[in-house]
Parts: sequence; structure tokens; C-alpha cells
Amino acid sequence: EVTLVESGGGSVQAGGFLRISCTGYGFTDSRYCWGWFRQAPGKEPEGVAAMDIEGIATYSDSVKGRFTISRDNRENTVYLQMNSVKPEDTAMYYCAAERPGTIVKVEQVPVWGYRGQGTQVNVSA
Repeated sequence: EVTLVESGGGSVQAGGFLRISCTGYGFTDSRYCWGWFRQAPGKEPEGVAAMDIEGIATYSDSVKGRFTISRDNRENTVYLQMNSVKPEDTAMYYCAAERPGTIVKVEQVPVWGYRGQGTQVNVSA
């Protein structure tokens, strides 16, 4: 059984930075796409970053240039480095994983097959 566990959330001031992590357990191999999505209260889930099995990353327009997704295949861990954070980045952040299929689209990350329980990120003005 695949399980994803996020960590590293917390509170940060606007303009600051934070790195959140997600470790996957139960994978039989490393051929998975990884991604992050977030959900703020009263809003729809939003895919923010995705990485295919080749390591190519895509981002939503809302975080492009500020967030960076990276992965460590040996540790089955994916990271989201969040720089120059804004109050509107406040949300529950979830990591997700999916077997590779067609082109990876960041907006599809919220509906991928595997997801963690989430880690809360709060950005104060």
C-alpha cells in the first residue's frame, strides 16, 4: 500500500521562505510522477507543481518563479521550496503521486491516484 507523508509546514511571514517535504512508502519502483497541490478554506484545490519521471517540472502561474519542486529518488522524497511567499499562499498543502501516463499537467495533480494527509502553511502579512 502506497502512503505519502508530508512534513515541514508552519507559519512564515510574507516575503519569507519555507520548505515542505513528502516521503512515499510502499512504492515498488521509482517510476512515479510527483506533485503538490493546495487548498485554502472555501476554495477549490489548486495544483501548484508537478514533476514527471524525467524530472521535468511544471508550475501554476500563481507560484511560477517562486516555488521549486525537487525529488530524491533514493529516499522516495519530494520537496517544495517556497520562496517570496505571500498571504495568498496560505493553504493546506498536499503531495500527490501518479503512475506516468500522458503529458503531466499541473492542474491535474489534485486528482492523481495517491495523496498525503496534508501540511498546513500559514503566511502572515
